[in-house]
Amino acid sequence: MNLFKNIPGPFLVFFGAVSLSFGGLLVKSFEGSTLWQILFWRSFFFTLVIIIFLFINYKKTVFDALYKSGLPGLVGGIILAVGFASYVFAMYETTVANANFIIQTQTLFLAIFGYFFLKEKISTLTLFCICLAISGILLMLGTSISPGQMTGNLVAFIMPISFAILILIVRKFPEVDMIPLQLVAGIFAMIIGLVLSPTIIVSSKDIFLGFLAGFFQVGFGFIFITIGARSTPAAFVGIIMLTEAVLGPFWAWMFVNENLPFTVLIGGSIVITAVVIQFFDKFIKEKQSL
Repeated sequence: MNLFKNIPGPFLVFFGAVSLSFGGLLVKSFEGSTLWQILFWRSFFFTLVIIIFLFINYKKTVFDALYKSGLPGLVGGIILAVGFASYVFAMYETTVANANFIIQTQTLFLAIFGYFFLKEKISTLTLFCICLAISGILLMLGTSISPGQMTGNLVAFIMPISFAILILIVRKFPEVDMIPLQLVAGIFAMIIGLVLSPTIIVSSKDIFLGFLAGFFQVGFGFIFITIGARSTPAAFVGIIMLTEAVLGPFWAWMFVNENLPFTVLIGGSIVITAVVIQFFDKFIKEKQSL
């Protein structure tokens, strides 16, 4: 990780969150491409940047890094690929605001899965946050009348669920390196797009948008966050990542005129409030344990 060793971790996480926030805008900007064609080209360029990064940083040990990730890395990569596919599907079918706010429920799903699979206790405050987030989501979904948009909202839940499962795998198997795992995810997401697309031939403009989305938006976004999170407290990472939820709908409103219903803003604010409370609770507990 020598490329970014002199940049403080919180700054890298922030840069990564800002980069990821352009995802919805880029998906909405494609012209003529199906969602599966978008997934293919986005994943193709994402895989390319991860390969370049791996060879620059790991050099001759790149294949050893892939091998050491083992079965947990393979499973984690496939799960992340499903998350990538659901992200594109949700951004394509529903609003950027709805998808971004739903993504933020990741930490709440993590608490639920931790309870069932890692036997971690759920505090009364966490349970309150889960109920609060559910109320915000129900308020948002109540404005999604069209079948397509409702489908996009429901598929959007696959993203935080897959990310939460991925974090559980990394916590259970700390030897798993997240960068090689992302290469696996990119390859599998590209295969999903290839299989489900009638053709991968799209306009030059859409290929360029795929390049921006895969190489810069999600490629550098994930690299920055993965590296920055290693030297940044987990609760602080969560707070910084809320930048994506705030900026994503703003870019869509500014550049593609995507209007935000008042109920979506209120519901999204409730979800973010629940997540912030949860992160601050974790931060306080981490401080007390030191």
